[in-house]
Amino acid sequence: MDLVTKIASQRAVVVFSKSSCCMSHTVTRLFIDLGVNPNVHELDEDPRGRDIERALAKLLGHSSAVPAVFIAGKLVGSTDRIMSLHMSGNLVPMLRNAGAIWV
Repeated sequence: MDLVTKIASQRAVVVFSKSSCCMSHTVTRLFIDLGVNPNVHELDEDPRGRDIERALAKLLGHSSAVPAVFIAGKLVGSTDRIMSLHMSGNLVPMLRNAGAIWV
């Protein structure tokens, strides 16, 4: 859990992902389109990836641990939560408050 917290606090937006996960790619693409430069941490390319994935699954409360998005060091959620925030107009202000975008 400490490792997840450490990685999640390295940038304003951190996406824990797997390179083969289309939903991770979609969430990452959304952030890039909004002008965010997220830290994308690919679990399948990290030797500690399985441990991180187990910790994220516990935090998220379900077995699918990716994508897991942290904004300003806090767990926001997975694809459904990010898309819901975006559609409601609440994602961009959250990103501004975190210093991830300036417009």
